[in-house]
Amino acid sequence: MKILHLDTNHELLINQLNHLGFQNEEDYISSKEEIETKIKNYDGIVLRSRFTIDQQFLDAAKNLKFIGRVGAGLENIDCDYAKKKGVYLISAPEGNRNAVGEHALGMLLSLFNKLNKADAEVRQGQWLREENRGVELDGRTVGIVGYGNMGKAFAKKLRGFDVEVLCYDIKDDVGDTNAKQLSLNEFQQKVDVVSLHTPQTPLTLNMINSEFINQFKKPFWFINTARGKSVVTKDLVSALRSGKILGAGLDVLEYEKASFENLFNTLGTSGKVKKGLLSQLEVSEAFQYLINAQNVLLSPHVAGWTVESKEKLAQTIVDKIKAKFC
Repeated sequence: MKILHLDTNHELLINQLNHLGFQNEEDYISSKEEIETKIKNYDGIVLRSRFTIDQQFLDAAKNLKFIGRVGAGLENIDCDYAKKKGVYLISAPEGNRNAVGEHALGMLLSLFNKLNKADAEVRQGQWLREENRGVELDGRTVGIVGYGNMGKAFAKKLRGFDVEVLCYDIKDDVGDTNAKQLSLNEFQQKVDVVSLHTPQTPLTLNMINSEFINQFKKPFWFINTARGKSVVTKDLVSALRSGKILGAGLDVLEYEKASFENLFNTLGTSGKVKKGLLSQLEVSEAFQYLINAQNVLLSPHVAGWTVESKEKLAQTIVDKIKAKFC
């Protein structure tokens, strides 16, 4: 079987697939259109999020038997059409769930203790102790929206704290010893923290909006390490302004490109935004609020992006290909 690799990944992925007898080829440069002209020659493809695998691409991939996505979600693939074509879909949420759980916890503790604000002030010569008095996680009720691989990993990280952990999910009976499952209405009546761990689907697009936020009985802290397009940014900012949301840790943003590799139109070689070349985000009032707010913590879609998860993601893909095709 011939496999085309469209994104760079941990070297073990290709090395182990070679050892298993697969023929591996790499193309990290060609455009989607160029890939389509030759994709009929391959039995499998492995990618992260370089481009969307749509019906046109799948129709060109006449011999395709599987798609391996080195990541948790499959939203960049037309899954229904792929399955109709008999293409086996592989993802690797097991590979980065621990990293996501740790990142979500880190964001939450940083917000509670104002670490980003305090750090910036000390660097500027300000020693403001009372202004940086934090709050403690113990005694709070933490709510997890989406109780799959990522939500369960976050709940596991919370076991060392004196907290009640609740979860809400559209699937029944997903709760476990680490989180009690409730109806959405019950969930919204009780939680102090909301951590989002849902995939991107038609049901979750724009899910966190004013209507959803205002159903919560208490002001709450919000963490999003899932997908940016699940949150309506202007509604989030409105809730931050009013105090309905006490603080937010955002690893993902609504404005991200589908590849997750870029937020801005133009980047310098260092990865920094070139001066004067910001996209329309520069004039977005909501985005400006987020980058200036002291109770907002931002990171560039790296919750599942650790040294260890890079290896584990690759190994998960190898193991699943091996189990299905060897």
